[in-house]
This record gives sequence, structure tokens and C-alpha cells, in this order.
Amino acid sequence: MEWHTTDAQSLAIIDREIGEHAFSPAEYEIVRRVIYTTADFEYKSLIRFSDLALQSGAAALAARTTIVVDVPMVQVGITSNIQNTFANPVYCSMEALTRPQKDKTRAAWGIETLARRYPEGIFVIGQAQTALSAIVDLIQAEEIRPALVVGTPSGFLDVAETKQRLEDSLVPHIRIEGRKGSAVVASAIVNGLVDLAWQAYGRENNSVG
Repeated sequence: MEWHTTDAQSLAIIDREIGEHAFSPAEYEIVRRVIYTTADFEYKSLIRFSDLALQSGAAALAARTTIVVDVPMVQVGITSNIQNTFANPVYCSMEALTRPQKDKTRAAWGIETLARRYPEGIFVIGQAQTALSAIVDLIQAEEIRPALVVGTPSGFLDVAETKQRLEDSLVPHIRIEGRKGSAVVASAIVNGLVDLAWQAYGRENNSVG
């Protein structure tokens, strides 16, 4: 992402209002990106990083691991940044050609199909709680082993429990606690991680290429 003068001024305001925190420098870059995108400082207390989430995610990006997202809004939100850096393939569950099932949403069925195709992929669930639940089911059944899961869907029915199951799964993940979240938040997290990974791995990738 290219930062301009107004961006820098906004980030300075965020830094001032956040004040002291316990995030690592890399985690803070993600948190700051989410707050900048949403103008919602509550995310400072809602975002959670599992052990090695950023390291695993950055390494997977650098290895050009396939990214699977739940809705087109996330795909649109991250594709430009991905194309300008590591050029990972990005697939959307809503566009997966699958036979519909009556007991599952289109997002859940599509993401299950893509997850079995790319079991060690990066999964970004920004909006569809059913898709996040499907991913956690596959993880618990040991059918997939994601490099990273980003889980930020909002909702009122069991969404907090689904996010708790993600935490208990012990896979590298970044999640938003409670009912809050959105596809916009998921995109901000991924774009922040891509920028961090590009700083760490980009030159190496370019020199190899």
C-alpha cells in the first residue's frame, strides 16, 4: 500500500490515541491497519494473534501458497496488493463450482471444496460464519492443516463460539473476538500481513526470480 500525507497524519492520530500496548511491532502494524480502515479503536482489544501466526502467514505468502477467501469483497480487497507482491493464487468460495447441498450455505460448501483442494492454504473468512465453522470442522477432523486462518465474521448466532473453536484448534490464526468483524477487517489484516511479508521476503524473492 502506498501511504500519502493524509495517511501519515491519520496514523499519527491512531498512534497517539492507542498509547501504550502489548503488541509486538509486527502485530501492531496489523492492528493499526485495522483501526485505520474501520476508524474503530475497539479492535485494539478484540484482535487476537495465535502463536506464530504472523511468521507462518508471512512464510506461506512468500512461498506463494494459495489463498482461499469466503466472499468476493475479500477477494477484491486483497487481490491488487497480492498481484503487486507475491502473486499468490486467490480463490473465492462463492465461485467454486460445486453441487449445492440443502443443509449448507453456498459459502460453506464452496470453502469445503476448496479447502480439500488446498489443505495447507491460507484461509481468509471475513463474512460467512458458516464458512469459518466449516473450516474449523475440517481442521478438527484433521482433513486440512492451514498455514494460516484469518477469521473475522460478525454475527449474533454462535459466532463467538465458532471463533473460540478456531482458537482451540491450535492452527496459526488471527481472529476478532466476539460478535464484531467484517470482510473489510479481514482485508485489512491480510493487506497488512502482505506488506510485512514483502518487507521481509520481497527482495529475496525478486533476487531469486
